[in-house]
Amino acid sequence: MIDQMVTERNWAGNYGYQAPRIAHPASMAELQDLVAGTGKVRALGSRHSFNDIADTAGTLVVLDRLDAGISVDPQNMTVTVSGGTRYGTLAAELHRQGFALHNLASLPHISVAGAVATATHGSGDGNGNLATAVAELELVTADGTVVTARRGDADFDGMVVGLGALGIVSRLTLDIEPSFEIAQSVFEGLDWEQVLESFDDVTSAAYSVSLFTDWSGPTVGQAWLKDRTDHTALPAGLQEFFAGTPATQARHPLPGVSGSNCTQQLGVPGPWSDRLAHFRMEFTPSQGDELQSEYLIPREHAVDALRTMRNLSDIVTPLLLVGEIRTIAADQLWLSPNYGRDGIGLHFTWRQDEPAVTAILPLLEAELAPFGARPHWGKLFHGDAAAIAPLYPRFADFTALAGRLDPAGKFRNAFLDRTVFGR
Repeated sequence: MIDQMVTERNWAGNYGYQAPRIAHPASMAELQDLVAGTGKVRALGSRHSFNDIADTAGTLVVLDRLDAGISVDPQNMTVTVSGGTRYGTLAAELHRQGFALHNLASLPHISVAGAVATATHGSGDGNGNLATAVAELELVTADGTVVTARRGDADFDGMVVGLGALGIVSRLTLDIEPSFEIAQSVFEGLDWEQVLESFDDVTSAAYSVSLFTDWSGPTVGQAWLKDRTDHTALPAGLQEFFAGTPATQARHPLPGVSGSNCTQQLGVPGPWSDRLAHFRMEFTPSQGDELQSEYLIPREHAVDALRTMRNLSDIVTPLLLVGEIRTIAADQLWLSPNYGRDGIGLHFTWRQDEPAVTAILPLLEAELAPFGARPHWGKLFHGDAAAIAPLYPRFADFTALAGRLDPAGKFRNAFLDRTVFGR
């Protein structure tokens, strides 16, 4: 096992981890012994959270020395993988073997366990978040015992989006399907009023659709359409999409940034593993020195929420690098922001001015509150447990589950105390 003193910051650089120790166990036995013999402990993934969700007053555990152990079961159409493996690594190996995941987040750099635990997602009207692919998970609990939970088990739906509160997720088994190809096209300058009047038509135009905007002006900056070539495809040579015109070169979501580190565009078909994410695995994703927030809103409130955001442009746009609008299908995972409802994600990539961003979050959340907005667990938000609990019908069931699996609170931290347990 490798131990080190913590000098780590998160990917964006806005948060420095306070834990005095980071451990890198090299085997399951080492992981079990570490968890059993340690006071406070948390798993640390790819550090792509923007708050203190992954921190602890004790030991941070990184699973990067565990074998990825990518094992495909073609009969059951599943793949089993170590929780610390990055999605880009998993996607490349699955494609090599002729298989696919149903979706990817915008970044392939994130760890499987971390993304699942926070219900991180891609886009697509019919696509659930990444956690919905979990068929089984393996959890190291407070005394070092390994617990396995499978889809259909009594507490499974509460354990998948677990926020790290239940134990260290060491392995996951995910649903897979035959590999497929994606053709990604970007359209620029969509008319906002046309988008609002025909929002369902916009988001259903491809397998995965993302809209990028700064919320100001009469047009949506970009629409990224990821179209499966084995499904109904966009018409070849489409010259207009809700008054938007095709990009003639690779685009980046952020204005003025080269599209060279983004996945292949211009309608060129290619593997799902190289198209479903926005950014290439081999490059630094997005801008790097940025902050992020996101709120998930029921689909029936989509247009009203979008109009509300446009009315907040004077406040939001000066702090914004870019905003993104995505769609996500409903699920039954207790703490998933899409529990029980199809939804849209309103994503904010902020300039790295945390005091200014933090100052406007209460206003932003108050304006979105009438729509039942649930914050993304891994990003910046203001609400505490008192505000969040009423948004989740199974919230009390989750806290009871955490009490049973971790009665001494070994996996709890300041983030969980503030946003879940209300301390």
